[in-house]
Amino acid sequence: MAEKKKSSYISGKESRKITKFNRKVTRKLEKERADANKDPALYTTQMKNPGNVVEFDNVCTYFFSDVGVVKAVDGVNFDIPRHSTVGVVGESGCGKSVTSLSLMQLLQRPSGQTVGGEIRFNRGDGSAYNIVNTPNSIMEKLRGNEISMIFQEPMTALNPVFRIGQQINEVIELHNPNMSEPEVKARTLEMLEMVGIANKEGVYEMFPHELSGGMRQRICIAIALACSPKLIIADEPTTALDVTIQAQILDLLQNLKDRLSSSIMLITHDLGVVAGMADYVVVMYAGRVVEKGTAEEIFHHPAHPYTIGLMKSKPVVGQKVEELYNIPGSVPNPVAMPDYCYFRDRCDRVCTRCQGEYPPEIRISDTHVVSCYRYYDQGTPLGYPKSVNVEELL
Repeated sequence: MAEKKKSSYISGKESRKITKFNRKVTRKLEKERADANKDPALYTTQMKNPGNVVEFDNVCTYFFSDVGVVKAVDGVNFDIPRHSTVGVVGESGCGKSVTSLSLMQLLQRPSGQTVGGEIRFNRGDGSAYNIVNTPNSIMEKLRGNEISMIFQEPMTALNPVFRIGQQINEVIELHNPNMSEPEVKARTLEMLEMVGIANKEGVYEMFPHELSGGMRQRICIAIALACSPKLIIADEPTTALDVTIQAQILDLLQNLKDRLSSSIMLITHDLGVVAGMADYVVVMYAGRVVEKGTAEEIFHHPAHPYTIGLMKSKPVVGQKVEELYNIPGSVPNPVAMPDYCYFRDRCDRVCTRCQGEYPPEIRISDTHVVSCYRYYDQGTPLGYPKSVNVEELL
C-alpha cells in the first residue's frame, strides 16, 4: 500500500511551479514600484484623519517563499494618533514586526512585498505619503528623520567596528548636511546626555562592546531620536534587559516622547509594559488585527477570546498558581490559512456564525473594535479584512 503523502511535502514539480510564479509576481511588483517613482500622484494621498501620524488601511504584506505565499500581514487596519503611544501585542509570528518593517520599507525584497492597501504617513500639511508606493529617494529622507526605529536587539543593532560617536554622527550628518562637524558633535553629546548617559565624552569615544546592554539600548534610542522624529517605532526595546533597566528605558522613552511631541508605536509581548505605557492597544493574531481600543478597554473589558486568553495567561501579583494558563492548540499554517476565523480551532467560545467566513471588524464602542461574531448583533459591522488574491497580481 502506498505511503500517504505528507501535507508538508512538496514535489520537485510543485517547487518549480512555485518558483516560477514567485519570479513573475515579484518582477511585476518591482516594475510597478519603479513606475511609481515617475509620478508623484501614485504615492501621494490624503489622510482620513489629520489628527493621525500614520494610518494602516487594509495593509497586506506577503512573502513569496519556496513553499508558497506566506501572508504575514493580511488586511491590517489601525491608526497612530499624534502625541500618543500605540501598543501592538500578540504572540511571536503574528505580524507585529512585519507591520513596522512595511512602514519603514525595510522588507527583504523582492521576496517580501506589500501587495495591497495603503500606509498613509502624515506630511503635516494635510497631504500624506502612501508608503507602499513611495520611492527610495523619499524614504531615505523619511527614515531616521521623521520615522525612526529602535530595533529589537541592542547587542547586535550597533556596528561593532565604529565608535559610538561616529554612529550617532552619521544620522545627524545625513539629514542635516549644512551642519558643521563641531555642531554635529555637540548635537551627539546632547543626545547622549538626553538619554541619561553621565560620561558622555567618554562614551562618545567607546566601541559598542565596551558598554552594557542597558547602555547600548540608550545609544539605540539616541540614534533613533537624533533628528526629533514624528514617529518612534520601538520593536521590543526591553527584551534583552533586566527588570530594573527595563523600567528605566521605558520611563526614558515616555519622557522623550513628551519632550519631542512624538508618537510611539510600541511592539512588545509584555502586557505589563503595554498597560503602563500605551494609550491605545492593537492585538494581532496570525497576521490580522483581532481587537483594538484604548488601554482601559482592552485590559478591563477584553472582547475577543484570544485577548481574553492573553489576559488569563499573565501572572497575577500575590496569587500563587501551580501552572500558568496557556491557550490550547497552535497557529494555523501561514501558507494555507483557512477561510473561517483563524482562532476558531483554539477558541472555547465558538458560536454557530463562526462556521462561516472570516468575521468582520465590529465596532462595539467609539474606540473599541473587535473581529468576532459574538458581537455581531451588539455593534456595527465595519467590513471584512481585504486579503489579496495573489493569482490576480499577474
